[in-house]
Amino acid sequence: MSSYPLVSITITTKNEENNIADCLKSIKQQTYPQKFIEIIVIDNNSIDKTKQIAKKYTKKVFNKDPERSVQRNFGMIEKSKGKYLMFLDADMTLSKTTINKAVSELENTDLGALYIHEIILGDSFFSKVRNFERSFYNGTVIDCVRFIKKGIFRKVGGFDPSLTGPEDWDLDKKIRKIAKTAVLDNAVIYHNEGRFELKNYLSKKSYYSKSFDKYIKKWGKSDADIKKQFSPFYRYFIVFTEHGKWKKLALRPFLTLSIIYLRFLVGLVYLCQKNKIS
Repeated sequence: MSSYPLVSITITTKNEENNIADCLKSIKQQTYPQKFIEIIVIDNNSIDKTKQIAKKYTKKVFNKDPERSVQRNFGMIEKSKGKYLMFLDADMTLSKTTINKAVSELENTDLGALYIHEIILGDSFFSKVRNFERSFYNGTVIDCVRFIKKGIFRKVGGFDPSLTGPEDWDLDKKIRKIAKTAVLDNAVIYHNEGRFELKNYLSKKSYYSKSFDKYIKKWGKSDADIKKQFSPFYRYFIVFTEHGKWKKLALRPFLTLSIIYLRFLVGLVYLCQKNKIS
């Protein structure tokens, strides 16, 4: 690459002292030149050492609330200077060539944004189930682009601040309407779920589901993506079998059954939350 455009990476945090250092170290270890990487940490009133740790890696540590959609917009629109934007959670790390490959892909194609393969880390049983499940979602309507041209992000208005949970899907839909997207090959985001607890996972899903009705109303029940995202048939069958992916299921029958069990629990949580609201 003859010239290096600036890449701005925004990480949202809240009491992430156990994760934030690994996340920022992985950015510092990128093969892409460091002087062309801008690290922006947007914290949400942490009461632990998150901000102190983050300041060891970047001067751009800010506080913003109330939710991650607002945090991300603040970092990616108001504080970033890069031509390209990326957003991460504090419990994520990058493979060393991710930024280099992402920039090269967008510089040399007419693409506007990229999906990046996500691998769930963790030795617990459900971490392994989650990793197997996540491997089916890359580039689907269950996924969301992670690496984006700033002009496109600004054009669609960034994240919808009224949504918490489906804001990723909402952003992805808006971007796909005006730009071409693709899955970035040979690059990985590692998502650390090593301390996976089923109760906490379902509690988080319940909280996120509170915005589902607002998201559905925004786009309409007849929207093609909405139909897939909230269709039991797509979520339990099609997304795992389309494009020949069913072969992976056949090779891992126990994990396949475990995915069905986990999806059943998540669906049950959503129905309970929906009935509570109504």
